Amino acid sequence: MTSTLIFGLIGFAFASSITPGPNNLMLMASGANYGLRRTLPHMLGVSIGHAFMVFMIGVVLLQVFEAFPVLNTILKVAGSLYMLWLAWKIANAVPPEARQVEGKPFTFLQAAAFQWVNPKAWIMGITAISVYAPQNFGVLFGAAMVAIIFCAVNFPSVTIWAWMGVQVRRWLGTAKRLRVFNITMAVLLVGSLYPMLIH
Repeated sequence: MTSTLIFGLIGFAFASSITPGPNNLMLMASGANYGLRRTLPHMLGVSIGHAFMVFMIGVVLLQVFEAFPVLNTILKVAGSLYMLWLAWKIANAVPPEARQVEGKPFTFLQAAAFQWVNPKAWIMGITAISVYAPQNFGVLFGAAMVAIIFCAVNFPSVTIWAWMGVQVRRWLGTAKRLRVFNITMAVLLVGSLYPMLIH
């Protein structure tokens, strides 16, 4: 893997990981509602879960999606419905008169599993493998290299979003403010579907 390819992949991984999307919006909401420590499994689930998905795309799934394009449509519909449900859960995380947050943060496995229904994660993974996977070292090595580099760049990026949520929490001292924040994050999560659905 040449240095040019590595730096290109690092730049792509950072740009796609740091920009707003379902994972980052959910992590910001989690940081605001549950704090950084309780959000850590969610953060690790996103980074490691996505890296595993990138590896599987490189080894097996890219060929399957090319052979059966209808799977792209099925993925978008299923992922969109699931994210609409998640947006509803985020919007209702705090009851109007309560000061304690209801619900629990995502577990590691829940966050890792979410990558498989997240259209942005699929776009990131397919692009990374298609453009940056080295062809001269074999499929397994190429997919593993892309997955490892992507994970190394992704984790600091998602940490920033969770940390921003923790900082926002200082100004969300009342249930009313937290409810407004959660509804805003839910609306942004729904809005994040638009560019992915027309891609």
